[in-house]
Amino acid sequence: MSHPTLFFYPRPRVDVAEVPALAHAGAVLLTDTIDATGLAASLREALDSWTKPLAEHHGSKVLLDLALTLAIGGEHASDADLLRCEPGLFGDVASAPTISRMLTTLAEDAPAVIEAISNARRAARERAWALAGDHSPTVGASVKSPLVIDLDATLITAHSEKEQAAPTFKRGFGYHPLCAFLDHGSDGTGEPLAIQLRPGNAGSNTAADHITVTKAALAQLPPALLARSRRGSKKILIRTDGAGGTKEFLQWMTRRRLAYSVGFTLPAHTPDLLEHIDEAQAWTPAYDTDTDGIREGAWVAELTGLLDLSGWPAGMRVIVRKERPTPERNYGSPITKECASPRSPPLPLLAALGGGTPTPRGQLPVLELRHRRRARCEDRIRNAKDLGLMKFPLQSFAQNQIWCQIIQLASELVAWMQTIAFTRHDARKWEPKRLRARLFEIPATLVRRARHKVLHLAEHAPEAVRVLTGVNRLRTTVAQT
Repeated sequence: MSHPTLFFYPRPRVDVAEVPALAHAGAVLLTDTIDATGLAASLREALDSWTKPLAEHHGSKVLLDLALTLAIGGEHASDADLLRCEPGLFGDVASAPTISRMLTTLAEDAPAVIEAISNARRAARERAWALAGDHSPTVGASVKSPLVIDLDATLITAHSEKEQAAPTFKRGFGYHPLCAFLDHGSDGTGEPLAIQLRPGNAGSNTAADHITVTKAALAQLPPALLARSRRGSKKILIRTDGAGGTKEFLQWMTRRRLAYSVGFTLPAHTPDLLEHIDEAQAWTPAYDTDTDGIREGAWVAELTGLLDLSGWPAGMRVIVRKERPTPERNYGSPITKECASPRSPPLPLLAALGGGTPTPRGQLPVLELRHRRRARCEDRIRNAKDLGLMKFPLQSFAQNQIWCQIIQLASELVAWMQTIAFTRHDARKWEPKRLRARLFEIPATLVRRARHKVLHLAEHAPEAVRVLTGVNRLRTTVAQT
């Protein structure tokens, strides 16, 4: 039986022709962010030593092109052709062989190159936060409300024998990078401060790696945030899961005067210890993550005085949460853990109480909720994977270390653009996939008018006005500084 032809959509003739159209016109938000933050100038100066004097493509432009490639959806260095075909927006883009040679050159001196790129990133970050003004993540940072750096590791599968790829503890094969992200809180996303590439068999709770990545993260912060030279600050909170709950790492943070909130492995006889907690007085209702109201079926208590904490930092406190299992909260165990430093509480009263002094009931839920919000770090890692962390396309370990720097550049460009251009719009919290669909992939035409280039965004695009507003804000903000 034949069916009548039915077309839901128009069927225009299709051909290939030279047109003045741009496919990623909204990426002008990212190129303007590069200009606004001074990242191009900082990176050019940093990489001058690794670029030949007469080179047609400077190393800084190659890395920024790769970062833009990742931001608009590319996955490999070869995807830079997405930029190469639109010189009116992205300028001259190096060929694939030139990109490959530059990455090889940078990898031959990877430690020095990484330090140089990190210095350029720090300078651009300080500029970006200054442009953000009252919306900078550093505004209001204090002992009561510290700037939060989240540490977490993730497993990345390698589908070929890349250098230093190794079996993982989950029976996979690949790499096990350790990341540090600055948390922008509920009003924004976050930005990467450090990504340490490690072999797949690297330990989850290796204190030396946690110290290394924390040092790299702190080096990305404006010096004014640090209390004294090469020292930490009570305004900075290091937050991590149980992998960071080692004596060596916590002692190091204590010496650096850093506040911390880390996962803590409870002893096997914890159920016996919990029997010593007075049900009527010690357990306090926990707070809900989204509303800060009471979390039904969840309570917190302090366990510090019932544990042998010899060898741990003096004044360390241990807080536990018990939670009634529900279909939505099937965690296997109703108890989760938090360990907080004596300097980390949000109220001075708690900091003054010292080691084993009982905590006022009203403060425990605040500490436990703050630690539970560490789950936002999982979102940061997911976004980083969407910006190049999901796969390492290069062969050598040093090349993939450089790739980590490119991932950070891409992630930072997106975060800085959102922080400066979309301070009062939900777009500040949009993840890469939504940014591409709604903003970066807006069609446009590029024309010349009175010796100037004009980018005509398609009026019918739903977010055309949003892109225009963001570009105007970026350029106006720079002009006012």
